Amino acid sequence: MFQTNVGGIDRILRIVVGIAFLLAWFLLPGHGFRLLFLILGVLALATGLLRTCPLYSLLGINTCPLKRE
Repeated sequence: MFQTNVGGIDRILRIVVGIAFLLAWFLLPGHGFRLLFLILGVLALATGLLRTCPLYSLLGINTCPLKRE
């Protein structure tokens, strides 16, 4: 269904940044940017774990060395 287009350093950075955003959402008090941290954290973590990014597909970007089409 989705083409694998996220690989290597890009994938690791997405997972680390996603976890960082989710930790910020969980640990920071108040309501200001917490929803933004949650959304960005889930998106970054999901695209890193699933190795696919819909925006990359739209723009024709592929950082995965395994499948270049």
